[in-house]
Formats: sequence, structure tokens, C-alpha cells
Amino acid sequence: MRINASHPWCQPLPFKAGGHPRTWVGGLWCCLFVVAMTPACFGQLRSSDKWAAEFYNHYRSIPDVTYKIIGNKELKLDVYQRVDLTQPVPTLFYVHGGGWEHGSKSVELGSILPWLAMGWAVVTVDYRLSGEAKAPAAVEDCRSALNWVAQNAQKYGFDLERLVISGSSSGGELALVAGMVPGGAGLDNNRPDVSLPTPAAFVNLSGVTNVNDLIDGPNRLAFAVAWIPSGPQQNEIARKVSPLTYISANLPPILSIHGDADQIVPYQQAVRFHEALTKAGVPNQLFTVKGGKHGGYSQDQYVRIYEVIHAFLATHHLSFPGSL
Repeated sequence: MRINASHPWCQPLPFKAGGHPRTWVGGLWCCLFVVAMTPACFGQLRSSDKWAAEFYNHYRSIPDVTYKIIGNKELKLDVYQRVDLTQPVPTLFYVHGGGWEHGSKSVELGSILPWLAMGWAVVTVDYRLSGEAKAPAAVEDCRSALNWVAQNAQKYGFDLERLVISGSSSGGELALVAGMVPGGAGLDNNRPDVSLPTPAAFVNLSGVTNVNDLIDGPNRLAFAVAWIPSGPQQNEIARKVSPLTYISANLPPILSIHGDADQIVPYQQAVRFHEALTKAGVPNQLFTVKGGKHGGYSQDQYVRIYEVIHAFLATHHLSFPGSL
């Protein structure tokens, strides 16, 4: 199927170069559903108003569900799902980016619309930012949210056999670590009763895979330093929250998408992660966006990215025919 890259939904969101990593997938994901549609059900691009009406009629949001209480603070997530569920459906667990210091589950609807259009349920999660809690708090929160997903799968119709975990930039790091870390690693608030689902796959979008690389040396970033507590344990904590630490042969398939001119998260992190996964025998793919920075890709690049993601889902039997 030919995708019209000039469609408004294919346009990238604004990107703030030289600052904190903005979540770049708002524009990217907004066109993924176009790739997922077959010619029979999507012979030509629909107008945004028609699709919005269909979305309104077929989907509901359940906002601000409390999944964890820390002190007096309630941590919340949002659930998006079809209104006509008759069976469990594939589910996306999505973690927003923002350099561990800003961002919100509520501002990335554009990141999840294509998954909804494919018939998936989606869970988006807030977590403690670095201004209120240092690492590994955000990882612990994301793992608590995954535990909530497991405990509430029947109630909300989550198919835990088809659970994909995704995030962008710092959210990519949190998504990967949340799903990769084995029990007993000390990242579950010392709760032995935590039960996490095993993801079917990861989609890593310009994610940080080596936090140590960002707190010292030529790739040092102030917001990464701000997230990792200072002191003699700094490097150990950074290692503990780095996806590179947890590579093992039993991991599910992982797709990484990264620009080779990324000025925030070094492209070599993605290369090293890909090489380590391959060496361990983990099914994985690195799609390199040629000349791509930390977002702000061209229309053609976005379209190609959508095709790669959809093919990845199909290859690993995660496509779902329940699209709008």
C-alpha cells in the first residue's frame, strides 16, 4: 500500500534542538495506522474528522487510574480501549520521555493513536520525575505499573500474551529496563509479591541504553546527571538502570529505531545495544534513520519507520485485525 506522506497526520511534532529530549514519536506514530490498514478496509486516506468520529464512537479513555501510592502521592496511568471488547486484545504499555525530569502521560496521545486504530488497548503511565525522586525511582514506578497491568488484565481486557512495551528517549530506557529486569534485582520497592508480565516485544524509540555514558565523559548530559544520585554509588546506580546491563538470551524480540545523527542520545548506544543483543541470540533489529537527529525526521523517513514497525509486529505475529 502506498502511503501519502503529505497527510497532516504524518507531520512531526516540533522538536527543541539542543535542549531536553522531546518525545519525537508524536508525528511518527500518528501515521503508523495507515501502514496497518489493508487496501480493502483503507483504500484511501480518510479525512481526520471522519477518523476522529470513528475513534469517538469506538474507543473510550479511562484516565488517572491510581496504580501506586508513595507517601501522599498517587501515581496514575491512563487506559485506552475499544468500547466493544469481547475478548482480550493486544496491549501497548507506553512510557513517555522527557529526560527523566519533565513530560506526562497525558500529552502523548499522538504516540498511541495508531495502536488504537489497529485495535490495541494502550496503557500510558506517569512516574516520579527527577525533581522529586532520583533513580531508580522511575524504574520502580514503571515496574509497579506493569504489575498493575498484570493484576488488572482480566478487568480491562489486556492480552498479556501480546503485550508490547515501548517508550522514547528516556522513556525508552524506562520501558526497556521495566520489562527486562528479572525479579530480585532490587527494583521492586522490596516487594516479593510483585508479578510482572513477560512482554512479547519491545519497540525502543531513540532510547537510552547506557546511562553511565551520559553522566561522565564526552556524552555527559546535565539532565542525566540530575537523575542519578551523586556519591560513591553513582556509577553503580547508573549501571543498574541501564538496559545494556540486562541483556540475556531469553529476552523477547526488540526493535530499536535511532537516527545516526542524534545529538542527544548517541547513535552508538543503539549500535552497541544491537550488537550485544545479537551476540546473546536475542531476536532484534536496529533501524537506522540516515541523517536523523533526535526526532524531526523528514516525511519519507517517518513513512519508512512506520513500515518497519508494522513489519516487525507482523514478523513476530503481533498484528491484530481489529482496526477501525
